[in-house]
Amino acid sequence: MKFTRNANANWKGTGMEGKGTITTQSTTLNKAQLSFKTRFAEGVGTNPEELVAAAHAGCFTMQLSFLLSEAGFVPEDLNTIAKVTFEDGTITLITLELTGAVPGITTEDFEKTAQKAKEICPISKLLNTEIALNVSLLS
Repeated sequence: MKFTRNANANWKGTGMEGKGTITTQSTTLNKAQLSFKTRFAEGVGTNPEELVAAAHAGCFTMQLSFLLSEAGFVPEDLNTIAKVTFEDGTITLITLELTGAVPGITTEDFEKTAQKAKEICPISKLLNTEIALNVSLLS
C-alpha cells in the first residue's frame, strides 16, 4: 500500500514576533495557530513537538492494536501518552507511556508486543532520537 498525506504551514513575520497556521489534509487541523508562545511558552495553538507527539502516539497505538489482533487478542483499551523532550534545539527523547487492558494476555507478552510495535511503527522508524517505552497492563 502506498499513499501520500500532506499538511500546510504558513508563517508571517519573524520567528519571535511572527505567527502562523497549520492545516492538515483532513482539515482536522484547520489553520491551527502556531507562534513562538505556543512552542516555547504557553498559549493557544499547537507546535511541531506536540504534533510529533500526537503522530507518534497515534501510530504506535494503532501498530500495537494490529499486532495484538494478529496474535489473537482484542484490546479493550490502549492509551499512549507520547512525551517529546526538546533540549537545546534538538528532540533528545520521546517517552511512550502505554496503559492497556487486553483480556487474556500475560504481562510479558503485552510488553514484548508493545516493544515490537515501538520498533516497527513507521513514525518510530522515521525519528532519529532515543525512544523509551513504559508499559502498564491493567487487569
